[in-house]
Amino acid sequence: MRRSIAMLLALVLALSLGACGAKTEAPAETQAPAPTQTEAPNTTEAPTENPEVTVTDMIGREVTVVPGSYERVVCIGAGALRMYSYVGDMNLLCGVEDIDNLSLEERPKMFDAVARPYVLAYGEMLKELPSCGVGGPQAQTAEAEKILSCNPDIVISEYEDVEKENALQEQLGVPVITMKAGSGGVFDEAFAGSMTLLGQVFGREDRAAELVAFVEAEKAEISARTAGIAPEDQPGVYICGLGNWGTTNHLMTAQNYISFEIANVRNVVSGLSAPGIQPIEEEKFVALGEDMDILIMDAAAVKNIAPLYKEDPAMFDTCKAWREGEVYLEMAYNAYYTNYEIALLNTWFVAKTVYPELFEDIDLTEKTNEVTKMFLGQELAEAIFACSSSFGGYQKVDTASFFG
Repeated sequence: MRRSIAMLLALVLALSLGACGAKTEAPAETQAPAPTQTEAPNTTEAPTENPEVTVTDMIGREVTVVPGSYERVVCIGAGALRMYSYVGDMNLLCGVEDIDNLSLEERPKMFDAVARPYVLAYGEMLKELPSCGVGGPQAQTAEAEKILSCNPDIVISEYEDVEKENALQEQLGVPVITMKAGSGGVFDEAFAGSMTLLGQVFGREDRAAELVAFVEAEKAEISARTAGIAPEDQPGVYICGLGNWGTTNHLMTAQNYISFEIANVRNVVSGLSAPGIQPIEEEKFVALGEDMDILIMDAAAVKNIAPLYKEDPAMFDTCKAWREGEVYLEMAYNAYYTNYEIALLNTWFVAKTVYPELFEDIDLTEKTNEVTKMFLGQELAEAIFACSSSFGGYQKVDTASFFG
């Protein structure tokens, strides 16, 4: 009798445990019913989408965006794609201007010989994208139909015109965020502001802050190394061949060249009526010749200077630096607007050229790789120096053989 009772209890217990185990696998309809109006609501919070925010772009327009939500990006205008490449995810691009798609036969090619690091880094990816417009310095209007064909959910632009940007945004039906380049290039507040804005829009604030901090640290180090040079110990330096919507020659210069200002270099050019890149008269160039201890030439201007020199080999005879072999080549930094990483590298080169004893530890190839790794995630010194208008990279020029 006791054995029968024990067996019965064991059977009941087994059935009870089996029911408990089956409860976790019951179909949805057997679960507890949804709360009625008299029951307490479920307090578990559902995932929330990123909230809309209003940002002010670099030309003062207020635009409503949803940070970090964008999946299809188009960049238009000189320098827009370059700026985006520093902060944004290149895999989100859904279109590219023809000027940056090197696989196209019919496209603007005026900058092909000059290094554009973002194209060197991502050129193969860009070849696979549809056109969002021609691009280039001769195409100064956004092509709305081509942009729409790419189906973007946001547009990054470098067309700095409020009315046109507002009209384009209305036509496209997606946010149009305008970047801005300032006269100070990579050291300008506009560059830092543009990077910060991109970081906010795409949810990459940390990346933007990292890049801005890197540029500030580089600037501070160059200035600190040269801060103690007395004015009387500063050589006279002339910069020429600076680009201004096209390649130029030995007369195109600037009295407020930002790399000179950062590196505490004495610019022999002064007294011009306005700041910025501009040509000086041949007479002024001749008058400054004996004060030119060092001549630094932008590599993009070589193709224009070389034939002039062949026509008139005496054109540089008044230049002390030319006679004494103190001619140097910096990398071209304007190609469809400013190559910001190269502008920074040029400042290192200028400082090392003028004050070699203070920068003996700086190797320009290593520095180039360091800077491009920070800006674009890739070491690009070899690719940059291999471009035909780079002439092998930063160097002191043997004028007899180089221009001969």
